[in-house]
Amino acid sequence: MRGTGYAPCHHGEILQGAFRDGAGSVCRGLVTLPMRDLGTRAEFLRLPGTPWDEIEVLPADRTKAAAAARLAVAACARRRPCGGRLRLHSEVPVGLGMGSSTSDIIAAVHAVAASFGTRLAPSTVADLAVRAERASDPLMLEHRPLLFAQREARVLEVLGDSLPRALVVGCTTGGGLPVDTLTLSVSYGAAEVEAFEGLRAALRRAIANADLALLGRVSTESAWHNQRVLAKEEFPVLAEIAAASGAAGVQVAHSGNVAGLLFDPAAPRLWERVRECVRALRASGITVTRIFSSGPERAGGRECTSTSPTRSPSRNWSVPGTAWSACGSRQ
Repeated sequence: MRGTGYAPCHHGEILQGAFRDGAGSVCRGLVTLPMRDLGTRAEFLRLPGTPWDEIEVLPADRTKAAAAARLAVAACARRRPCGGRLRLHSEVPVGLGMGSSTSDIIAAVHAVAASFGTRLAPSTVADLAVRAERASDPLMLEHRPLLFAQREARVLEVLGDSLPRALVVGCTTGGGLPVDTLTLSVSYGAAEVEAFEGLRAALRRAIANADLALLGRVSTESAWHNQRVLAKEEFPVLAEIAAASGAAGVQVAHSGNVAGLLFDPAAPRLWERVRECVRALRASGITVTRIFSSGPERAGGRECTSTSPTRSPSRNWSVPGTAWSACGSRQ
């Protein structure tokens, strides 16, 4: 009667905007930058005899996860539904645009399903996530780059097998303050849809050719478009530092304050370039949070999470006292 679940997070978006679906209709969509080592763990304890919609959640403010748990109970236990106790442990910073709510929701849904001895299809999990939070990241789906309609719980396109490998220097804008995504409002004209379709085609080519330079141009251009939706005062500085340090580009959370500079792991003088980037960010008053690798894992390889080329998964590098320096620990 006890089930557990897990879901990862992401580090903002590579691309986000408005796109045409297979029928030619325009809808909003996004492509996220995955993170492998942060996420949410959930445990659900069924309490037979309690009403199915009575879900106690800890921490108590995770109301979206509680709503998703109720939906999952209804989907998993049509004969003998009951309530229960949901406990969440998350390493994902809240409000920075890293999919913390979606991570909570998916972990909760998996835990509920496991407690009833069943598994829900990813498409069902996606539908429950959108019903619980109105818009959802595609964290419940396969680990391939997807153009995902976040408000409709459907995949617009599978863009390829994997994103090009990148070393990401993570940072925060806006003082690392949370963003209320419900206050964001945007509409797109025909010219912008055409521009986003061009970026979509370019991203498809970047993935097919493992071309990080092209991916960086796509993510930077998408971030520029997002300036009119969620303006980041530091973004012009980020773009300048990226160019000066030899980064492929900048990616941002389109609904939060996390950002990253993308470096080619095979580039000459990689760690010298990364250190130059870190120094420039700090000198500009921008908080550096984490350095991590993204893209397909190499066989036998381990992630770099420090500013030296030494590979050590237990050594994490973050700035003490930052908005989420605790993300360097895994429990």
